Amino acid sequence: MLPVVTRTPRRVRVCYFNVWAGRLEETATYLARLPELDLRPLVSHRRDVALLRKARLDCDWYGENARCFREMRHPEIEFLPAWVCGSAGIAEVGQRPRDTGEERWFVTMGHQPQALGAAAGPAFALLAKVGVRHLFYAFDEASRFMPCFPAIAPSLDVLIHDEAPLHEEHAARLKPGARTLHRSWVANVVPGAVPFNEEPEEKIIFLGSQLGLTKHRQRQIDFLKEKFKDRFLPSCDHSVAVSDRAALNRYKVGLCPEGRKFTTPAMARTHTDRPFWSGCLGLVPVSEDSQAGGRLQELHEAKLLLRYPHGDLAALAETCERALAMPNDERRRIYEHFNRHETVGTVVAEAIAAA
Repeated sequence: MLPVVTRTPRRVRVCYFNVWAGRLEETATYLARLPELDLRPLVSHRRDVALLRKARLDCDWYGENARCFREMRHPEIEFLPAWVCGSAGIAEVGQRPRDTGEERWFVTMGHQPQALGAAAGPAFALLAKVGVRHLFYAFDEASRFMPCFPAIAPSLDVLIHDEAPLHEEHAARLKPGARTLHRSWVANVVPGAVPFNEEPEEKIIFLGSQLGLTKHRQRQIDFLKEKFKDRFLPSCDHSVAVSDRAALNRYKVGLCPEGRKFTTPAMARTHTDRPFWSGCLGLVPVSEDSQAGGRLQELHEAKLLLRYPHGDLAALAETCERALAMPNDERRRIYEHFNRHETVGTVVAEAIAAA
């Protein structure tokens, strides 16, 4: 009999770069002080109440990403206590002593590396030089529209991106062996944090935003109001606060709009994060397909979300009716899939494990 070979788990510490943070600190400490964080020094007009409210929504949303990274799990990795930092803490990421066998990863997302401006390329390169690995979870066509992308690309070990294809010239700057993964931005939800609701209200919650309230979207809202009356609840605020999301599991169906930034050819196969955290909350995600067709194809084929053709009101109504009629066993299957596979912590942990 051959001896059983046991693999020692990799020891990984993640430092998440967050423009709402400052000096390097443990994520647990940052999250503890986040609710009382004074955002006035961090915005352009500190007396603008509406701006401060949007800043709080944004700050808390990125803070939830930090929580997801703190809670990451993977069978091949021992995750050490996570860190978070803003621009003021980057140098310390490379300077702090390491535990025995520690891999250190610097995780960035969205367009946040651009907060470093012209210093982004040199900062990423310096961290790479001292053995810090880089994972960039990009969204909103970063390879095309984030000016510092060409400068940071040679330092990236993992690039997760929502656009397809990447900007050809800028993608060519990625180093040999860098792993790339085309993926929509998923749910910044800790898996299983919100329990499955066996008896939700038979209602549809529309998860939109003021910025995305186009004529195309308003037409659908007006139609659904007339069709479903008080069973349809439109939410067209800037965004749903992180602290309010769990309460949405009182509803059975989450209608997730296409998103105003998702109409370009490179974004035709991706979507906003709303279908993903709707699924994690136990709602049945209903999603509009793109004009080109084929958005979220794998989830659609696996019956893990319901999709309707772009702008087709009759199909929208029929799809919402099917979602409202869905039995609990099918709803639970959707809930379990999204919590197991469609959260940012899971996606990032698997990408690090594969790198």
